[in-house]
Amino acid sequence: MTISMSPKPQAVDSQETLLSAKKNFPDDLPSDHPAHLVGKNAYFTSRLGAAFWGDSLEMLQTLPAGSVNLVVTSPPYALHFRKAYGNERKDRYIEWFLPFAKEIQRVLADDGSFVLNIGGSYNQGMPTRSIYHFKLLIALVEEIGFHLAQECFWYNPAKMPVPAEWVTVRRVRVRDSVEYVWWFSKSPHPKASNLNVLKEYSEDMLRLNRNGVRGAVRPSGHVIRNSFDKIHAGGSIPPNVAEAEFDVAENMMKMGNNAANDFYTKRCKEEGIKIHPARFPALLPKFFIKLLTDAGDLVVDPFAGSLTAGAVAEKLDRRWIAGEAVEDYLKAGIFRFEESMQHPSLF
Repeated sequence: MTISMSPKPQAVDSQETLLSAKKNFPDDLPSDHPAHLVGKNAYFTSRLGAAFWGDSLEMLQTLPAGSVNLVVTSPPYALHFRKAYGNERKDRYIEWFLPFAKEIQRVLADDGSFVLNIGGSYNQGMPTRSIYHFKLLIALVEEIGFHLAQECFWYNPAKMPVPAEWVTVRRVRVRDSVEYVWWFSKSPHPKASNLNVLKEYSEDMLRLNRNGVRGAVRPSGHVIRNSFDKIHAGGSIPPNVAEAEFDVAENMMKMGNNAANDFYTKRCKEEGIKIHPARFPALLPKFFIKLLTDAGDLVVDPFAGSLTAGAVAEKLDRRWIAGEAVEDYLKAGIFRFEESMQHPSLF
């Protein structure tokens, strides 16, 4: 894999073994490289993608209409405490995010999808939940014109028991460990195939296949046909809850994001580069990239963070574009590509 840095003023000298020393202008790249779609030099490029440092809204505005097959991203959540990566207040969140959403809707192909990971939060000073993210969901559908193809869920067992006052001090609430992953589409019928994300059949399903099943009508009214026990598809259809134990995520995705000794974290510590504090696991974008795109399709993450989505897209032979406002996160994100070469099973 070839990775090249653009002529930025603060180069990462310690990564010479990973990065090409040549200056990487768009003219140096193949004519079909996605870096050509953005009207400025990339911060760095790989064989199939490009990362851009700066305003992601401006980056989206330069992309041609209908050029993107999938946008998968996790923007900063509306939290009380200010984060190093920047986050808007709940009362301004929809106003802040809708300009991004309009551009995402514009750049998507007619059969394209937009996957949004977003977390909830508590109302300040009270043990009650904010509904800012539900208001955003409604605005994305009713104001922007997206279709809600499906709601999925990420179970993150690593989330802290906060707010501490309500969870660990007064003990009147339980730990909030689930985040929403909303799958939007530009049309009611986006490109998708669950055959690409099948999981292994359960022991119960294999037993039914061995023993057979009689057609019946359940009390719920669902009809169980004689073909219910067939396993010719090669695997079972995953639910919308994800488990990290499987090769791909499910609809409730059980995955932590606090690894302290993974490749990315170790390399950041070795090079003295800031670690992104809110990384999402590789299995999350992997599931949706496999479900919603084909090889050669274009995947975009406008809030790229540590470049997880880009690295996964590269491994799956998808083209990709990433935008990130914090330079240190892009510097560290390069380790994702080094990791995918040394440990391909992680992707």
